[in-house]
Amino acid sequence: MDDVVDVLVIGAGPVGLTMAIALRRLLLRVRIVDQAAGPNHEARADVIFPRAGEALGALGVGETIRRHAYEMRSVNFYGNGRQLGCFTAGRFDSDYPYAMTIEQHDIELLLTEELSGLGVDVEWRTEAIDVRQRDDHVLTTLRLSNGVIQLAPAAWVVACDGRRSTVRTRLGIGFDGKRRTNMQVVQGNAVPAWALRDRPGHGYIFLGSRCTVLAFPTPGQGYRIFCIRDDPEPDRTEPPTLDELRDLVGTAAGIPHLRLGPTESGWLSRARFSDRIATEFRRGRVFLAGDAAHAWAPVGGHGMNIGMLGAHNLAWKLAAVHHRQASDTLLDSYDVEQRAIARAVIRDMKFNITEILLPEPLHRLRNVFLRAALPWSGFQRRVEWLMSDFGRGHRDSPLSRQESRRIGCLCRAGDRIPDIFVARGAGEQPIRLHQLLGYDRWTLLLTVARAEPAIVRRLQQACAGYAAAIDIVPIAAMDRSSARHLTSVHHVTLVRPDGHVGLVAPLDRLDALRDYLATFLVPRDPGSDRAVR
Repeated sequence: MDDVVDVLVIGAGPVGLTMAIALRRLLLRVRIVDQAAGPNHEARADVIFPRAGEALGALGVGETIRRHAYEMRSVNFYGNGRQLGCFTAGRFDSDYPYAMTIEQHDIELLLTEELSGLGVDVEWRTEAIDVRQRDDHVLTTLRLSNGVIQLAPAAWVVACDGRRSTVRTRLGIGFDGKRRTNMQVVQGNAVPAWALRDRPGHGYIFLGSRCTVLAFPTPGQGYRIFCIRDDPEPDRTEPPTLDELRDLVGTAAGIPHLRLGPTESGWLSRARFSDRIATEFRRGRVFLAGDAAHAWAPVGGHGMNIGMLGAHNLAWKLAAVHHRQASDTLLDSYDVEQRAIARAVIRDMKFNITEILLPEPLHRLRNVFLRAALPWSGFQRRVEWLMSDFGRGHRDSPLSRQESRRIGCLCRAGDRIPDIFVARGAGEQPIRLHQLLGYDRWTLLLTVARAEPAIVRRLQQACAGYAAAIDIVPIAAMDRSSARHLTSVHHVTLVRPDGHVGLVAPLDRLDALRDYLATFLVPRDPGSDRAVR
């Protein structure tokens, strides 16, 4: 079927656009459709955390996002109008050490422009109304902008069509979970008139009894103000007024005469949420991603980020299988890995003490705790690690194999490989480790001290014969602290295209490397010119 595209992406939100860009980077033919009339103009999500920033950087769009965003350097905490302390960020090695605040519609605009530069334009006013699988392709029924019904064949379909996913519904996939009771989110963009200092990259969190208010400067929109509060009137659904938002902020912040001015967008929202996870993320040749696969209350602001990381997780696997570089079992790991992360985020955010709703006695205890804990660097480091998503790995994935327990290393199979500074040899300039990785290839790391020609030759022989690209890269840590994140001189580390460790194995156990590669990768066609480097 000559008219079959490689992948049809349904939904042109941040997750769908990230997916389409990743697939195009990997040379797949992509079509992306959305039933909306055009790009979204509502504010919605507005933060990209460091790990999602790294993923976008690997896809070539991270710097574009950063140029249009504010990097969040600090947050001042207040309880009952009194300052509790200040949280600062940027402790961890990364090209993207700070969360970036930028409105979702601006993210979508930038991603849409990037995708267009890769030769793919979003087809707006195009609704997916049915999906049927065949042995070697998926047939999706589309309703075009002119009302014409079109049958669209594709080798694969990725549904990024939101919480009310048509694709998920048509396939009969469950969406298990329940609604968060006695919680509503009131938010909007506004310009506050207060005595507090206004600086890009520096925000505020105001803690009150049964209400938490977050206020962060956002480019071009004053402040994004996000209020998590109780829900005394569950049937009240109309958007809040600016006065209601002002009263919530003024009460939590202890600023009784606060004034809020409107922004150009005038966006205000009242919403209630459920925590839900689809019973399957993969059904044959169809995949669910983003809110179509998992959705939860926006406590912590990780929904869009985890969706983008899911796209980053899936795209390289889909491309590898489609290009016959990897076995189909690689695709099953997407469900295992992304489901575990979704469950972990829902669990972790229920214990996010800065945003959960507390009665007055517990709220006072929280204030006491934060006043004592915020000056402590260990507490700040732990919070930043959790919010960055750097620690959300895949240790329990079938793709993660730890062949040695005594490696003297903080990074294990399934973890994100740290972005520390390394050298490629004596006298070489230091370079960030992530710059040596590639989204289109696997990377086998070993220490420079063991990179003798005979050892490198044996590693090349072990990796030879596979269609997937595998780089063999000798590295050396720049100091003792960095060395703790690398395996010992007696081990090799195989890093997946998405920057997570697949295998840690002893150098004298090349059978472990061979077995791992044989399990997931496909032998190279003898006529191919693909080579191990």
